Amino acid sequence: MKVNSRGRFAAVVAMAGVTALGLAGCASDSANEGASGGGDAEAPSSTLTVWVDAERVDALQAVADAYTEKSGVEVELVGKDNATIKDDFIQQVPTGEGPDITMGAHDWLGELATNGVVAPLELGDAAGDFLDVAVEASTYDGTVYMLPYAVENIAMLRNAELVPEAATSFDDMIAKGQAAGLETPFVVEQGAEGNPYHLYPFQTAFGAPVFGTNENGYDATDLQLGSAGGEEFATWLGEQGGKGAFNTDIDGDIAKQAFLDGTAAFWLTGPWNVGAAVDAGIDVAIDPVPSPTGQPASPFAGVKGFFVSAESDDKVAANDFLVNYLGSEEAQLALFEAGNILPALSSAAETASSDPIIGGFATVGAEAVPMPAIPEMGAVWQYWGIAEAEIINGADPVATWQKFAADVQAAIG
Repeated sequence: MKVNSRGRFAAVVAMAGVTALGLAGCASDSANEGASGGGDAEAPSSTLTVWVDAERVDALQAVADAYTEKSGVEVELVGKDNATIKDDFIQQVPTGEGPDITMGAHDWLGELATNGVVAPLELGDAAGDFLDVAVEASTYDGTVYMLPYAVENIAMLRNAELVPEAATSFDDMIAKGQAAGLETPFVVEQGAEGNPYHLYPFQTAFGAPVFGTNENGYDATDLQLGSAGGEEFATWLGEQGGKGAFNTDIDGDIAKQAFLDGTAAFWLTGPWNVGAAVDAGIDVAIDPVPSPTGQPASPFAGVKGFFVSAESDDKVAANDFLVNYLGSEEAQLALFEAGNILPALSSAAETASSDPIIGGFATVGAEAVPMPAIPEMGAVWQYWGIAEAEIINGADPVATWQKFAADVQAAIG
């Protein structure tokens, strides 16, 4: 998929803005009627306080106003700093303070649930309207807690002028870059302590997920890092480190500059970096992550959404506002306009995917798996990147990987 301009993307964004303005006319008939008689009430019967990323307040104002008009429940949008919103929520909810609803990320879910600060969400039949990975990520221990609105994953950016065709495998990617005369065909950020998030697609291609799963989601008692597939991945990673395909001297800035300068034809990164490449005049294509084994190379999916406070005085209205209003196509496209991230609602995702950049990430995301949100994941992150960096730099792959898996197992008990 080539992108020579942002014209089609701008068209999608413009349409999202127009549809957001029409929310008041297409609000769900299932909305709660306020104590004063619903939309004809002279004053709101109650108030829902919603914490949102400060950059998304404007995108949500239309849907908030539509809900107030229909239900008689006022929605107060409070812009918050994304860096502090989670900690503020965890600290304030037990005191009876804080919002009825907060915006957040699915990988907060384990911490929020174990702290008892979020309430279950009743998605009902609406669950089938969302991308599967979005619902999976919104679920903890078999219970849905989050209304998803966006799904994000990494993919392979390709300079289509340097390499006109997508790579069919990892080795083919390196060969295509070398045939284009590049000493460094491919870049991915690592750094001195590694970056396992970006390497995970290659790890999954060897059949080595972090945890197994059961009917309730990820199973912390089934750590799979120490499997034969994990050792095979470690051996391959060491070989590629020796060849220079992975390099801990390359951090995010260096990887970005190499792609922008045209000294690398392939860059494994996320949608947050596409704008810089397009602005640099690069003919960008979005490709699947080329597998080193022939099996799918599945990246992590990060999902963003909204949680209901366990201490909300009106959980019924909060649930209704989330499912029937923020879960609407109009609201999801308005949030897409604000963030340019694939919507979690399937119909909105299809609309947004008419842009080839968004569509490319959506195609890769079809193979993505939710980043584990269980508390035990903290122990994995503690050791993971350091072990991979050591392997890239020449440490014995199998021994280093076995120690890493043992350290994680000991940490989670």
